Amino acid sequence: MDNQYFYSYLHKQIPVMIILSLFPGLGYVMLSWMHGIPLRAITWYVGIVLVSIWGYRIYRRYLDNNLSNVQLKLWYKNLKLFYYVFILLWLVIFLLFIPESKSNLHYIAIFTEIGASVVASVLLIPDKKLFKPTVIVLMAPLAIYFLLIGEWYGYVLSIFACVFTWVLIYAAESSHKLLMQTNYLANHDSLTGLKNRYYFINYLQSMMNSLQISNKWSYLLLIDLDHFKTINDSLGHDIGDRLLQQVAARINESKHDDSLLARLGGDEFVIIGIEHDTKEECRAEAEILAEKILVILKESYSIQLHNLFISASIGVSLINGKNNDAGRLIKEADIAMYEAKEHGRDGVIVFDDEMEQRVEYNLEIERLLHFSIENNEISLVYQPQFNEQGKVMGAEALVRWNNENLGEIRPDVFIPIAEKTGSIIVLGRFIMETAFRTLSIWEKSGISIQQFSVNVSMRQFFYYDFVDDVRLLCKEYLTDQTRKKIIFEITESIVAEDVDKVVHIMDEIRLLGIRFSMDDFGTGYSSLSYLKRLPIDEIKIDRSFISELNAGANDQIMVSSILNMAKQFNLTVVSEGVETKDQFELLRSKQCDYYQGFYFSTPLTDSEFQDFYKNN
Repeated sequence: MDNQYFYSYLHKQIPVMIILSLFPGLGYVMLSWMHGIPLRAITWYVGIVLVSIWGYRIYRRYLDNNLSNVQLKLWYKNLKLFYYVFILLWLVIFLLFIPESKSNLHYIAIFTEIGASVVASVLLIPDKKLFKPTVIVLMAPLAIYFLLIGEWYGYVLSIFACVFTWVLIYAAESSHKLLMQTNYLANHDSLTGLKNRYYFINYLQSMMNSLQISNKWSYLLLIDLDHFKTINDSLGHDIGDRLLQQVAARINESKHDDSLLARLGGDEFVIIGIEHDTKEECRAEAEILAEKILVILKESYSIQLHNLFISASIGVSLINGKNNDAGRLIKEADIAMYEAKEHGRDGVIVFDDEMEQRVEYNLEIERLLHFSIENNEISLVYQPQFNEQGKVMGAEALVRWNNENLGEIRPDVFIPIAEKTGSIIVLGRFIMETAFRTLSIWEKSGISIQQFSVNVSMRQFFYYDFVDDVRLLCKEYLTDQTRKKIIFEITESIVAEDVDKVVHIMDEIRLLGIRFSMDDFGTGYSSLSYLKRLPIDEIKIDRSFISELNAGANDQIMVSSILNMAKQFNLTVVSEGVETKDQFELLRSKQCDYYQGFYFSTPLTDSEFQDFYKNN
């Protein structure tokens, strides 16, 4: 009886048992009153009432409180005792009224004993320790009574009573097996045999209740396999399933016997540890176990002539009595796990106070970001782009967010959050509209630049309304000639998606006259095949290469290679992050086309850019 499902099932039978005792019990009182023997029935019925009150208190205790595991076990002991006492009371009424053959009350006693046996075999089927002894205790006196009649029909009835007892037990056991099977399927993962997400959530809640009482600590390990999708896609789901089974077996061997291992789904597993007296002891144990799992999972797997190797990323969340939100704990472990993946995978990260503060800060950014546009907090600045003579040839529109409470928030902080939450769609359209309107105003005021770059995020690029939005904004703000100055900057990560779809979207936008630039070139999925397939006109060398130009030859070789490759594909090259004269001179010697960076100018507001352009 270690499953709360059975506790709940037996808990629901308490009021049924009470009702089936109180009302028939009144019938016994009335019958005994009619036949002049009320005392024994009334005494017995008082016992029924008292036990019913006790049972109701047991019922309410389970209903009103989130009990810990220790409390549940104590509650279950009281519950079993309650059922045993109730059954004994029905045995007592049988023994009290079976001698009353003159008033024919013994027939009522016989029927009641049979009825009580049937009720016990039906209501108590989750637990063999309850229904087997109760049926035997109730039916055995009846068989003995028939046997003591001393007549042939008494022997026959005694045999029938024994057969009926066997039938009740057989039917109860069959129902018990079916109930166990159903419960197993509801609480276990069909592939690995581990507990599933449903069971895990209930167990976690029970553990938190227990920790609230004991003031101890436990831990939650969220284990996610690295690059499992690659194995599934390349070798098939059969191999992937066999791998998951072996992974589950290895983790199960590594953990403490009393801890819980469950599969949440896909390639995610979770462990809930045992209780520890202190936070330090708990954290140390969690880290030791996590490292042990990392080591054992990296050992080779032999599946159908395939030798496979895989690693995992593990997030750890510590649990104490103050944590009463299961969803929050899972989210904390999930955040820590993804932090481990961002640190190169095959590692362990414990969710700590610093991470919690960062999460809270990100959540606040996520909340405030929804109101940023209507509160006029989002603005654009423009970083000039220069040719080798130092003439302004273009500009890149950069977004800025200044919040009343948080102050200036860096784009590398809020853009990923906007991308993750989907608010980048609205934000991206606002940026695009503002940039188009600004370029239109510049054109009318005599500021003639050759190109105007606008960053487009991956999620915005694949949004179903993106192309229509671009057409609409082009029609509203830009002439046919002005559109040809617009360059959409996309990152290399976009090619990790469906390349055919990427090319199709780019071709539709290019029909409007807009060109494309590959931003942060050299840091992502760059390859000659992508350069050949994607209809891009420009590449931007990432600032990480430019900043190290003076430090070593490797970065110079990389930049030279990019410039030579760009010439072969007839692409314009922009170097971003140029901050020193030496960097500029070196890039100019390698015939880079355009330059941008603090060496020339910081990002400027609209009015500052106009003044800078005119002065330049």
